[in-house]
Amino acid sequence: MKALMTTRQTLPPFAFKPRRQIIGTLIKQALLGTGANVLLSAPILAQSGVVEEIVITDSQRGGYRVDQSSMLKFTEALRDTPQSIVSLSSALMEDRGVMNLNDALRNVPGITLGAGEFSWQGNSPSIRGFSSRNDMFLDGMRDFGSYSRDPFNLETVEVLQGPSSMAFGRGSTGGVINQASKMPLPDPLRKLSVNVGNAATIRTTMDFSQPLPGLGEGAGFRLNLMQHRADVPQRDAAETRQYGIAPTLTLGLGADTRLTLSYLRQISDSVPDYGLPWLAGRAAPVDRESFFGFDSDFSDTDAEISTLRIDHSIRPGIALNALVRYAEYYRKNRITEPLIDASVTAATPLADIVINRNVFQGDSHERMFQSQVNLVARFATGPLKHALVTGIEAGHESSSPGFGFGVGVPTTSLLDPPPQDFFATSTAPRLNADTGSDSLAGYLLDTISLTEQLQVMAGLRWDRFHTNFQADRFALDGTVTGRDEIITTETKASYRAALIYKPVEEGTVYLGWGTSFNPSAESLSFINSGRNLTTSDALLKPENNRSIELGLKWGLFDNRLAIDTALFRIVKSNARVPDPDNSGFNILAGEQEVKGFSIGWTGSIGDRLSISGGYAYLDSEETETAPGASNLGSPLINVAKNTFSTWLNYALSSQFDVGAGSRYVDERLARNTLPVKSVPGYWAFDAMAKYEWSDNLVFKLNLTNITNKFYLDQLHPWHVVPGPGFGSVFAVNIIY
Repeated sequence: MKALMTTRQTLPPFAFKPRRQIIGTLIKQALLGTGANVLLSAPILAQSGVVEEIVITDSQRGGYRVDQSSMLKFTEALRDTPQSIVSLSSALMEDRGVMNLNDALRNVPGITLGAGEFSWQGNSPSIRGFSSRNDMFLDGMRDFGSYSRDPFNLETVEVLQGPSSMAFGRGSTGGVINQASKMPLPDPLRKLSVNVGNAATIRTTMDFSQPLPGLGEGAGFRLNLMQHRADVPQRDAAETRQYGIAPTLTLGLGADTRLTLSYLRQISDSVPDYGLPWLAGRAAPVDRESFFGFDSDFSDTDAEISTLRIDHSIRPGIALNALVRYAEYYRKNRITEPLIDASVTAATPLADIVINRNVFQGDSHERMFQSQVNLVARFATGPLKHALVTGIEAGHESSSPGFGFGVGVPTTSLLDPPPQDFFATSTAPRLNADTGSDSLAGYLLDTISLTEQLQVMAGLRWDRFHTNFQADRFALDGTVTGRDEIITTETKASYRAALIYKPVEEGTVYLGWGTSFNPSAESLSFINSGRNLTTSDALLKPENNRSIELGLKWGLFDNRLAIDTALFRIVKSNARVPDPDNSGFNILAGEQEVKGFSIGWTGSIGDRLSISGGYAYLDSEETETAPGASNLGSPLINVAKNTFSTWLNYALSSQFDVGAGSRYVDERLARNTLPVKSVPGYWAFDAMAKYEWSDNLVFKLNLTNITNKFYLDQLHPWHVVPGPGFGSVFAVNIIY
């Protein structure tokens, strides 16, 4: 049976240590009283269309290579899918010591990270030059919440690059990020991991899986738990505390049907890091440890996601899949952003510079109800073979944020910001908003085999996105100063097409084309500035995106190493730019273009060396603009022309592994209008050593940023967040 989430590789005998024994201990306390809740997620349908068990190689040294997407909308193996897709396996993330989604995404060339802002916290990546913060998915369904995601319950992280509205709906200009959850295993697993490191790091995770043959064919239960507490190396005050629980139950309802219930809850109680202020277009030249906020700043989030999934084999070659999800996301925060007055120049003595503190305080509550039905069919019409996916999606999403600003907040020193208790004369609410959006979509994607070597793919999706936005604005004394009411309805078609040629079994050449769109209310709000709370994009038609990609995917070394390379061009038309004749509003007069090249590699060379990595070149440009908007011909913000990442794991013996990796991110702009703001490029290096004391006990040491490089990681036009300094984490893994 072929596993869809991870693929077993041919390795020497010492490389695999089956974990089939049973341990009698378990983490005693379920997290936060949520143990009674049940969650959903499901086995994947095999390409034949028959519901089959997921088989995941249970090994101490699992492979890095993933051969099949976890999403049903992609019927072919990754090698035969005409799109650049990077899949980060759980084995790779564990070897690299990944403890949050941003750490995982730093391993993907072509991705850069943005800093949080008042209206949005959590993960904010850009893919191939375009923001993807609204393009997060969990098991193929939208994961809208504004929270920092933890990989404790993830089997893979899939980065699908290029416009993909045909598969995912609104958004996806540069690509999407899909998180594939862990599913019950066919064999028992009990794993306890304890991680201790510098910066007060302590992390405990537990992974428990038990087959339940008495509840039907393929039935099983899996439970993942997480507790995490850590400061940020070399950054004062900032810290993260997170807790998670994720149970999954799969039931066999006869030989042809599976029912899976899954639940995910992740709670975070953190001190947010809004980094350093800008000075004369560069990050202020201060110590990396400098923290300009208040020790009592906070960012609290609570994400609850429940999913029900049914997989049913109608007959060989035809399968039906249905998902229903209900999610709630809560957020409450008070954040402090450092700001230097515009009158200060590079010639001003640093000792004379004071820091203004922009204090933002607010909360939000998001709800989401989604349903999705997919039909996967493999059939023939004469000499033509079809792999058809068709389905419908419907959902309701709502967001109710409140916004307040600190008034009378004391300033602090640039060079010596002392710890201070929070003070403000007022943090009264200034705006309360309520947005409701209803979405409806239908799609069809057919991969047609003309011959054994030649295929064509064609897909069409229709979306309807209706939004009702209301907001009340308040003065400092609480009186209502205005009310916004905006109703929009967008209907949009998205397309995808590709020509696929397989000269040999292990190789694929493709030419693909796709489109996507970005409605003004894509983020469930018309508020597009958390500072002045403007609705400058209201009533604008969607931005449109199109992409063309020429790619080559090949298997080397007996198909154990996968190479994925592509040339591509993405164009965003109807881009929003400031209206030169109407201050505070935007018009659709811009065009943005990203041309580039990428190459990735993952798998093994020989019997002992596993590798993963890649390189991406992005040439971005503002090709059309309006007076007073972005400079014509300037690069796009937060786009690195060159990015590189690689990781090598070498098995010195049957018990001892060593690993080493490096990352490079080129210079980037945080603002491409005057005054231009930029950060320099940087290299960072990591290392790992792992020793298998016995079949049941493994020790691992991860070192990150081993040169303690000071680099600027997450960009925002008004602040910039340094990357973590040197980190060391020692892990003890008990496995049965």
